[in-house]
Amino acid sequence: MGTSFGRGGATTFQQDLANADCIVIQGSNMAECHPVGFQWVMEAKARGATLIHVDPRFTRTSALSDVHVPLRAGSDIAFLGGIVRYVLDNERDFREYVLTYTNAASIVGEEFADTEDLDGLFSGFDAEHRQYDVSTWQYQGSVVQAASGQRDQHWDERVHDDTAEIRDAARGESHGSGGAEIGAEPETDPTLTHPRCVYQILKRHFARYTPEVVEQICGVPRDTFLRVCELLTSNSGRDRTSAFAYAVGWTQHTVGVQYIRTAAILQLLLGNIGRPGGGILALRGHASIQGSTDIPTLFNLLPGYIPMPHAHSNVSLDTFVAAEAAHKGYWGNMRSYAVSLLKAWWGEAATADNDFCFDYLPRLTGDHNTYETVLEQLAGTCKGYVLVGENPAVGSADAKAQRMGMANLDWLVVRDFSLIESATWWQDGPEIESGELRTTDIGTEVFFLPAAAHTEKDGSFTNTQRLLQWHHQAVEPSGDRRSDLWFTYHLGRIVREKLAGSQRERDRPVLDLTWHYPTHGPLAEPDAEAVLAEISGHDADGTPLSTYEQLRADGSTACGCWIYCGVHADGVNQAARRKPSSEQDWVAGEWAWAWPLNRRILYNRASADADGRPWSERKAYVWWDAERQRWVGHDVPDFQATKPPDFVAEPGTLGPQALAGTDAFIMQADGKAWLYAPAGLTDGPLPAHYEPQESPFDNLLYSQQRNPVREVLRHRYSRYQPSGTQPGSEVFPYVTTTYRLTEHHTAGGMSRWQPYLSELQPEMFCEVSPQLAAERGLEHRDWATIVSARGAIEARVLVTDRMSPLRVRDRTLHQIGLPYHWGPNGLSTGDAANELAGMALDPNVHIQEVKALACDIRPGRRPRGPDRLRLVLEYRQRAGITDDTGTEV
Repeated sequence: MGTSFGRGGATTFQQDLANADCIVIQGSNMAECHPVGFQWVMEAKARGATLIHVDPRFTRTSALSDVHVPLRAGSDIAFLGGIVRYVLDNERDFREYVLTYTNAASIVGEEFADTEDLDGLFSGFDAEHRQYDVSTWQYQGSVVQAASGQRDQHWDERVHDDTAEIRDAARGESHGSGGAEIGAEPETDPTLTHPRCVYQILKRHFARYTPEVVEQICGVPRDTFLRVCELLTSNSGRDRTSAFAYAVGWTQHTVGVQYIRTAAILQLLLGNIGRPGGGILALRGHASIQGSTDIPTLFNLLPGYIPMPHAHSNVSLDTFVAAEAAHKGYWGNMRSYAVSLLKAWWGEAATADNDFCFDYLPRLTGDHNTYETVLEQLAGTCKGYVLVGENPAVGSADAKAQRMGMANLDWLVVRDFSLIESATWWQDGPEIESGELRTTDIGTEVFFLPAAAHTEKDGSFTNTQRLLQWHHQAVEPSGDRRSDLWFTYHLGRIVREKLAGSQRERDRPVLDLTWHYPTHGPLAEPDAEAVLAEISGHDADGTPLSTYEQLRADGSTACGCWIYCGVHADGVNQAARRKPSSEQDWVAGEWAWAWPLNRRILYNRASADADGRPWSERKAYVWWDAERQRWVGHDVPDFQATKPPDFVAEPGTLGPQALAGTDAFIMQADGKAWLYAPAGLTDGPLPAHYEPQESPFDNLLYSQQRNPVREVLRHRYSRYQPSGTQPGSEVFPYVTTTYRLTEHHTAGGMSRWQPYLSELQPEMFCEVSPQLAAERGLEHRDWATIVSARGAIEARVLVTDRMSPLRVRDRTLHQIGLPYHWGPNGLSTGDAANELAGMALDPNVHIQEVKALACDIRPGRRPRGPDRLRLVLEYRQRAGITDDTGTEV
């Protein structure tokens, strides 16, 4: 969504779902996994909205839907691409919206060649290095851009040329922060007839995604597919809006980013972004998953989605900003955001003379995602590991590799509520049982530090809709339990005390940190609200800031996260506001605080037409008040409040001032939402259907079977499977998909130790259809063994009509459902689904593919000890698997 619209957060808020005329939930079981937000879906239904659920399984969400569409796991791009084709062929797009707010009219350079021309590849593909040179994807007349994930690709020409050319270089690996810099205003054709305009490229690209092809790839009958097309298009336009909601059912694929891109294209064509009852909701699986990307736990970002610098020599702050900032839009103010962050971190030590301590920032030396880190552990180059709120021994793909990597560390620190599997694998893990590891031979020193629960600390959650909500401490943590804030603050304090007086230059970044937070209580707990105030920002006199428009590049402001600027405006904790809904309007802007600037619907300038008038009274949200000369309405305008609709910037204007009065997508370098992404993604400017890493089927659309630039990580404990018609693929004839349950949470650390939750869902199970049960001799409530090239697990059999066999390519496909919450520890125990998954990743965001895995299933319990290894080896031998199987481009 960042590449498409400008920000990676949900475009709308969950309460606004009640205003939708149609809601498509795909890649999510919202009723069970996000039940609090689902109340607004039910409110929409009560008002007459249509609910469509597209999912391989029939769930509680399906039961409440008007239409449930079972489809083959891993085929969503074909399904959504078919709807895009339907919209374009039948001219059902909201043409005035598309012309005003998207890049449909922009003209792409002559060098670009599409998958339709190159049989599944885009131009610029380098097979040897498994990457694209994206220079041929640019707008006509634009300069070379680097894609997300390839920040070094054009660094030399960016840094060693003159300032203008540096400024024209691409944005970096800033997933979630917007599209890349484009270098120049694109040439356009408002008639949409130019053969290389984005609109015509879209039409050609999706032409082969016919209803018949959708049926053959997805297993969705043609009539059902066309019914979805008609429901969605008839509920979109000037007077009606439709919303999409997705979760990890979309993201956890080797083409997960492109799933979301396809939905973005569709919602833009239908005019559903920035408008009430529209948008795309990225449903987050934890109370603060959004917060952990805003102020990131991600290796490649600084707070507020500022790119992390790379380890180039002699790179100054000016060079960094010139290479990473955009010439137009709010990323043109990157220097103000970056300098304010540096001042928040290093305070008085950060001055103009020392580049505001820019050299103190860590530098990237390559891809440091979690799975690459495991490979570094296995190689012996990663010596230590701190796990906070993670349980990779059962919660990450290729769980065996996770444990074997930890067994190769010098030290491991685990902070959690319970003795999770990642804290005990060295004494009772599967490799101890199989004899692959012996406790006495493991050199890893493991430290377990008990963590405090959210009820035992103050703090904030940033949830699905970018909403910061404050929670207050209810009780003091008992025993040795401590909050994450306590751990981080006091660890830093102790390290600083040990370094006190050091004359080594390398110690200055730690010693110069602003680390003087007030503490309180018997445990010397740091004041969480003081941290929030630092994040929100202040000027040189300590006066709280109220908007990121106040941030300055001269060091006179400090702000720990520019998109959170204003959450502590006027010295008041805005996140702690709790004004009842009965005392305010339906947007409820005085309940907590949403970034940025408490806007609830992003890009809401697009809720009005080019002249600033609402598209219809029924869907009015913000509009231009000519008398007051400002934007008004139900929400904070996501636009400069006093900029009139007819404003045109002077040539050469930069930054936010360069945005025209119709440039609703203010984080984009051209002010437009991107139907076609000329930069910013590693695997293509448009979505294309590729089969999952391991699939029982060949790619029907192209000879290119898989995403050619997917990340395939090799190590000595893992193998990949053959696919499609390759010899040996018949050994793994079924598809399994993982999912979550209401009663358990993620990898189980917060739920499998709770007696009531364990009683509700006591055991690992697999869902299979009656037909598959008959085919494989599986008995309801008995045991089954599920096998892949990585491992074998056992699960109780749940025979259910909720798993529908599909007709795909004139054959019956059976799919298996596996919840992923279990492991051997706790009150409720079982095998981990992630034992089956391999390290095949989306190349943009490095997320694992666990929603579409090829497997086999057989009756009975799995073998124990070394016999389990022998079973997996026997499957590998039957399938003819080698070190190179599945790694081909």
